Amino acid sequence: MTLAIFENCSVLEGKQSREEKRVSRMGSEEEKGEFYLRYYVGHKGKFGHEFLEFEFRPDGKLRYANNSNYKNDTIIRKEVYLNPAVLRECRRIIAESEIMKEDDNNWPEPDRVGRQELEIVMGNEHISFTTSKIGSLVDVQSSADPDGLRIFYYLVQVTHIYIFPIIITS
Repeated sequence: MTLAIFENCSVLEGKQSREEKRVSRMGSEEEKGEFYLRYYVGHKGKFGHEFLEFEFRPDGKLRYANNSNYKNDTIIRKEVYLNPAVLRECRRIIAESEIMKEDDNNWPEPDRVGRQELEIVMGNEHISFTTSKIGSLVDVQSSADPDGLRIFYYLVQVTHIYIFPIIITS
């Protein structure tokens, strides 16, 4: 998986103009198909429901929420519209990861430590994954499906690296 993820990508803040929406719908046949991604990781503990969640919506909106009640922190919510190049790059990252070929049947079940969810819609394909929180690659290697879980683990890491600079600068 290539990490050249920021090349020629920019963020559009605020509302999309009619022209920007039209341009975001243009592109190759693959790009014209529906695209949606949602990731959630969280747990319920002594500080309540703590989680991080983000989603890329078909209209180009990136939604982000981070809820930590540690030391009475409040929920952080951000929404931005993304340039079509950013969405194309996100689609490319997902396609190259081959996550759509995976199955979570042999992955660890969510437990008291927490859960992760990943939902992706690309074109006519729709897939959802649920697993426990992964502490390190040791957890991945010791699972019943280390190859599939490794793809999930690295895709989540790359996606975090991809969106955090966008969120921080918006």
